[in-house]
Amino acid sequence: MINLFIGLAAGFFGGLVGLGGGVIMIPLMVGILKMSQHKAHGTSLVALVFTGISGAFTYAINGAVDLLASLILASTAIFTARAGARYANALPEYKLKKSFGGFLILVSLLLLLKPYLYHVEEPATGWLKISVLLLTGIFTGFLSGMMGVGGGTIMVPAMVLLTGFTQHAAQGVSLLAMVPVGLVGAYTHWRLGNVNTSILPGLIPGILLGTYLGGSLAHILPEGVLRIIFAAVLIWTGARYLRTPKPSPDKETVAKATEGKEEKSS
Repeated sequence: MINLFIGLAAGFFGGLVGLGGGVIMIPLMVGILKMSQHKAHGTSLVALVFTGISGAFTYAINGAVDLLASLILASTAIFTARAGARYANALPEYKLKKSFGGFLILVSLLLLLKPYLYHVEEPATGWLKISVLLLTGIFTGFLSGMMGVGGGTIMVPAMVLLTGFTQHAAQGVSLLAMVPVGLVGAYTHWRLGNVNTSILPGLIPGILLGTYLGGSLAHILPEGVLRIIFAAVLIWTGARYLRTPKPSPDKETVAKATEGKEEKSS
């Protein structure tokens, strides 16, 4: 039941402000389920693949998905997503938490700047547009694999600012690109033992339902207030993560031994 609640909360708040649920899901899994940071990132990425499928299908029905742009983004991101997942696995727990804290604060700043994102006067076209999408894919793929998130936080502003996509169209492209990228990152995390499959049956339905409810409510509540509240929560959570202390050598050894036993038992 608690897994369903985490999925609902992540999907609901993500749907309210137009973000993937990973930024909410990961702190909840670490704080409530006492999951390791590494497993929270891997498990989140698996759940977000289903969010991408559902969201992309909804946008496609409304004609707001550019298939070619999604393919270009994914073509580079699928390679760096694997590298990002492996990099996250190699980081000590406390360093991954600090990195995630910095990422949460970056997300909150981008969220606050969202109303001020306008098209450039002469957006990139032709080969320049393709180059921007390829470079964006390289960066966001790595970020997605490392942080256990969809990557839309970076993809959407880049497309809106540099390539002339509307906010709505950019979100559709981002969701579709998230599916293959998330699959590669999630598979890599699974091979590394960073996915808790036992909570997925509750987590996935919860995040899908929560995303629908949050997205529906977003049209009723004032968007400006929502963004400020959500950004404040993310900054507070990110600051807590940034203050994660380096464990003593003895505690670090015990933590690694415990994780090793868990992987063998699973």
